[in-house]
Amino acid sequence: MTVTSPASGTPSSDYQTFLKMLTVQMQNQDPLNPMESSEFAVQLATFSGVEQQVVTNQLLTAMGNQFALVGMSQLAGWVGQEARAPADVWFSGSPITVSPNPVQGADRAVIVVRDTAGNTVSREEIPVSAEPYQWLGGDAAGNPLPAGRYSLSLESWENDAVVQEDRLEHYGRVVEVRGSAAGTVLVLEGGIEVPAAAITALRRAPG
Repeated sequence: MTVTSPASGTPSSDYQTFLKMLTVQMQNQDPLNPMESSEFAVQLATFSGVEQQVVTNQLLTAMGNQFALVGMSQLAGWVGQEARAPADVWFSGSPITVSPNPVQGADRAVIVVRDTAGNTVSREEIPVSAEPYQWLGGDAAGNPLPAGRYSLSLESWENDAVVQEDRLEHYGRVVEVRGSAAGTVLVLEGGIEVPAAAITALRRAPG
């Protein structure tokens, strides 16, 4: 029986180890009850199948990495622009454009602002509308909040009760496109990372 060498790119060390084990098995078999050649063929075929599956997985991983690079190159043009996503905001004193989406039938809409510790630092009632809104970054007393990262959500009210609270989408400037184990992500100002698939709109940054 002829054994061919593994193709380039296969785990050759494992292949050589398997051959050594098979040789030892043949040398130490019971001469009164030798193994059939078909049994050796089955073992070789089984190992070959596993080996090929490993190679296939390696190729798929390499292809996935290449596709990720292509995706990042296509998104490179987004750097410097403003992307809209349901993510935390980085407040530095300038107004932030948010995109509220109150539930149908709501009679009140309230923006809830929380700090990184989860504390509510502001509640701001806004028109019940899906029109873009300029959040000025004020606290409960109307004074400017300290610069930093905040979480914004929108409460939809109906008949004096909250019927739903959703993460509020906002526009943030894209500063970097980065690959990760979970896929391509966009990095907004303040180091806020957003999956590329979560972006719902893109616009040219003012100025």
